[in-house]
Amino acid sequence: MRAILADRILTVPNLLSVLRLLGVPLFLWLLLVVRADGWAFALLIASGVTDFLDGKLARLLDQSSRLGALLDPFVDRLYLVTTLLAFVVRGLIPWWVAVILVGRDLVLTLTLGVYKRRDLDPPEVIYLGKAATFALMSALPWLLAGEMDWPLDAFGRAFGGAFLIWGTAVYVWTGVLYLGKAVAVARAIPAVPQRTP
Repeated sequence: MRAILADRILTVPNLLSVLRLLGVPLFLWLLLVVRADGWAFALLIASGVTDFLDGKLARLLDQSSRLGALLDPFVDRLYLVTTLLAFVVRGLIPWWVAVILVGRDLVLTLTLGVYKRRDLDPPEVIYLGKAATFALMSALPWLLAGEMDWPLDAFGRAFGGAFLIWGTAVYVWTGVLYLGKAVAVARAIPAVPQRTP
C-alpha cells in the first residue's frame, strides 16, 4: 500500500504545490507590472501558508509522494529566486544578497551529479535548511510590507531586514553542510560504471 501511495500524483499536498507554482507569474505581475504591493504581499503570505500546509497534510493524510518530494522544494526555490530577483529589480534588497542566495542553490544543483553517478537519491532535507527557507520567505513579505503606506511600515522594514540577515546566514551555512555531504559521498563511494547501450 505504501508503494502505491508513493507514486500518487493527485494528492492534496501536490495540489497545493501546483497552486503555489501558478502563483509565481501572478506574483511577478503584481509586483513589477501593476505594482499592487498589497496583493503581492497577500500572495507571498498565502504561498508561505500553503508551503507549511502541504508538508503537514502529506504526513497527516498519509499522502507523501515522490512527486511531492520533488515538487515542493522546486516550488520553494522558484518562489525564492523569482521573489529575490523581483525585489532586486524594485530596489527592495541589495543585488549581492540575491547573488549569494541564488549562487548557493546553483552550487548545490551541481552537486546532484555526485549522487546521480552513484545511483543514490539526493540527500534528505536538513531541517535547519527548512528553517532558513522559512526565515527568508518570512523576511520578504515583511520587507514588502515596509514599502506600503501603513502604520507598521518601519517595523516591517526592520523585522524583514533582521530575518533576511539571519535567513541568509543559515541558508549559506546549510549550503556548506550539503556541500560537505556531497564531498564525503564522492570520496567514500565509487561512481557506478556507465552502461553502454
